[in-house]
Amino acid sequence: MNVCILIPAYNESRTIGQVVSKARRITDSVVVVDDGSQDDTARIAQDSGAIVLKHEVNSGKGAALGTGFQYVLDHGYDAVITMDSDGQHDADDITGFLEAFSENGPGIIIGSRMQDISTMPPIRKFTNKLTSFVGSVLAHQEIKDSQSGFRLISSGVLRAVKLETTRYEAESELLIKASRAGFRISSVPIKTIYGQEVSKINPVADTCRFLRLLFRSLRW
Repeated sequence: MNVCILIPAYNESRTIGQVVSKARRITDSVVVVDDGSQDDTARIAQDSGAIVLKHEVNSGKGAALGTGFQYVLDHGYDAVITMDSDGQHDADDITGFLEAFSENGPGIIIGSRMQDISTMPPIRKFTNKLTSFVGSVLAHQEIKDSQSGFRLISSGVLRAVKLETTRYEAESELLIKASRAGFRISSVPIKTIYGQEVSKINPVADTCRFLRLLFRSLRW
């Protein structure tokens, strides 16, 4: 199976080198979309062996994913695995995605952290449970961890779904649209890793964006 690992990044010079190096143990096809970083993220990613696509200005995680998805389609990959750039995701868990995709072939596989949330910050527990519940209702199938950025997405989904949002709500938009297009969404357990990273999610602004997405989805 021809799979690309996609890592959207914004000002992650502290962690991006290690993230890319670990991902390249799985495959040489590692793409970093540098979303207008003001530090050395792009240079370090490239020095670590990644293909780097650059946004001149910060456009949002959804926009970075969109750029990476187009690269995946243009280069004929069967699927893409998205990972966060802050070190929260363990590349060793990638094999679980690949095994699940080979066995069952779902459109999207989400890396779920919900089997162990003891170390998850309280605000993330709340937002994860809320958005996963709402996302499951809108998608008409169970979504265990809608906020997890560690996912395998088939090229079929990428061809069928066109993202309209550009920030963090794009990850929920993808799930809802893929499900309504007839793709199955499953999950595999992943490790929960929290270190010194600072979340770039704005609780107020991004919650408002999610609510706008919710109402827009009723018209799709």
